[in-house]
Amino acid sequence: MVIIGVGPGLGFSLAKIFGSHGFRIAMVSRTQEKLDQYAEQLDGMGIKAQGFAADITDKIQLTRAFQEIKSTFGTIDVMEFSPHSGSVPTTSVLDTTDESALQIFNNVVIGAINSAIQVIPEMTERGEGALLFTSDLSAMSPSPMFGNSGIAMSGLRNYILNLHDRLHPLGVFVGHLSISPLIKKGTGFDPDQVAEAWYNLYEKRTEAEDTFPKGIMQFIN
Repeated sequence: MVIIGVGPGLGFSLAKIFGSHGFRIAMVSRTQEKLDQYAEQLDGMGIKAQGFAADITDKIQLTRAFQEIKSTFGTIDVMEFSPHSGSVPTTSVLDTTDESALQIFNNVVIGAINSAIQVIPEMTERGEGALLFTSDLSAMSPSPMFGNSGIAMSGLRNYILNLHDRLHPLGVFVGHLSISPLIKKGTGFDPDQVAEAWYNLYEKRTEAEDTFPKGIMQFIN
């Protein structure tokens, strides 16, 4: 499994949960030192993991990271992409500028596209595999508070659902989990719970998308 955008929250929880089910974990984010720390912690849990530093907005770095992952681990069975805004703050719709919208769009949508194209050809050739994408709830429901990020997240969701439509008949599962921004360790929105929800969605493969918490959209719409 390759996890794009690993941090101490959801990314690390995904590595723990999927690793506990037998997956070897390749982690991608900007800082090798942090990735090495995560790999050491996972090794202590009996999970084989390795980090590959790359800026997901840099296509050359990302391509090189995937080449190294394939050389180290071989076939990639699952890729999970957790988009992030980087250092760009979320802006309300009236404060959104072309610069703030474009920077998040590049991180979220372009990063997802450049990651997906690294694995789609081999997955379709084998007729199996899974692409998992995490978004926040602005992908599902517009909110004036999330002006620039909502543009990117809704664009990501459009890309995900179109991928699902084209790849499902070819044996490749494409899943989307839209999560509450309240995710925080030690709460009812603990990232370990989100990772468990992701594994259940991946294992069942009956739905293209879901939310965490499940059913939250009825309270938003």
